[in-house]
Amino acid sequence: MNRKVIQIVSLMALFGCVAIGFTSCSKKNPNSPGVEYMPDMYRSPSLESNMSYQKIVDGKQTNDTLQANRLPVAGTIARGFMPYPYTNDTTGYGQAGRFLHNPIEKTEANIMQGEVLFGKFCVHCHGATGQGDGPVALKLPGAPPSYTGPVLMALPEGKMFHTLTYGKNLMGSHASQLTVAERWKLILYVHKLQGK
Repeated sequence: MNRKVIQIVSLMALFGCVAIGFTSCSKKNPNSPGVEYMPDMYRSPSLESNMSYQKIVDGKQTNDTLQANRLPVAGTIARGFMPYPYTNDTTGYGQAGRFLHNPIEKTEANIMQGEVLFGKFCVHCHGATGQGDGPVALKLPGAPPSYTGPVLMALPEGKMFHTLTYGKNLMGSHASQLTVAERWKLILYVHKLQGK
């Protein structure tokens, strides 16, 4: 190689090392990772679901908005979800009693699953036999009614399901803890306790 090429390569290497030294040893921010290539690809902004945010460009707020998740189109229903048609009021309670019936087949397996669910969610207040004598019932202002009493013996299964879905009086909603099928299986076991 000739001497001129060696000098040019040496000068380029020297300037490159000096440039790297000046840019890598910045005292401005010791936590800075240095020059980043496309930082928004691996350090995205934290956005809450279904919230709108104003877009900021170069420190100035714009008219554009960002949204983490898109809201569903009005009137759409999620796949696999069946909306509950009865409202949480006395009208809905009455309609559920008249029109809502148990779609789960009355088999020994379903009743046994209902018994397991009863042991997890109901026995604390209603007692093992449904007489309203559970350990929590003693601390309530009024004990739950007996399953074999005249009021609950005449209660239609649709009203039972409505009560499990929305809650009634001191009993809270179980819709977040039990699926629709589990609520119906629980009602099958309650019918067994009632002797139906």
